[in-house]
Amino acid sequence: METAQIKTVADKLDILLTLQNIDLELDDIKKIRGALPEEVSDLEDEITGYQTRMDKFENDVENMEQDIASNRAAVKKAEDLIRKYGEQQMNVRNNREYDAITKEIELQNLEIQISEKRIKEGYAKIEAKKGEIDTTKELIDHRTKDLESKRQELEKIIADSQEDEEKLVKEREEVVQEIIDMDEKLYRYYEKLRTSLSNGLAVVKVKRGAAEGCNIIIPPQRLVEIKEKKRIIFDEYSGRILADVEDEEVEEEPKGRRASSRRK
Repeated sequence: METAQIKTVADKLDILLTLQNIDLELDDIKKIRGALPEEVSDLEDEITGYQTRMDKFENDVENMEQDIASNRAAVKKAEDLIRKYGEQQMNVRNNREYDAITKEIELQNLEIQISEKRIKEGYAKIEAKKGEIDTTKELIDHRTKDLESKRQELEKIIADSQEDEEKLVKEREEVVQEIIDMDEKLYRYYEKLRTSLSNGLAVVKVKRGAAEGCNIIIPPQRLVEIKEKKRIIFDEYSGRILADVEDEEVEEEPKGRRASSRRK
């Protein structure tokens, strides 16, 4: 029965650096795309908003046309009543009945005037609303052309880098699984830290005495500990994982000199 290999801190740091490098390469691919994905998404949302607005305008026009039809029906009904009252007026028996019918005819004429005024106003509103619909259609057409242009540009960029990106994504999945098998909490910390940092550098080396990404000077004794890789060491200011020391010769001060300094 084969015994599982125990991963050391150095193994964890090496695999974290590998993951960090893969993520940086993926970041570079995304940078080439620039703001295009967001611009495409914004244009899609903008066009959807215009379409919703136009649908509302068209619904308003439909309601106005129904109101006009209702007012036309009211005019016809009033005209029919006027004819009916006119016939009744010919057969009245006294002035009282005549005056009552005359008053009804006046009321129906007033109803016709009000309805015709509403019809006229309705047509004016429809014309104004149709103007808004035409303007919105123009906006949709214009923004749709912009959207198609940016989509084509984005698709071309994606196509140019698709093979490299797919390869990196596959490598990343394998590396992530390896880290999770070793130390899942450490991986979760890495992901959280990468998200919170503007440059995405969560695992760094120390170069020329300073940590990458923040350029904080690391004390000599801490450099020795980082090089030893016996435990995970974090930068106390940024929280970054300090994985290695590059091109840095760390020399401990001779004991005799330290003793001499104390005597002074």
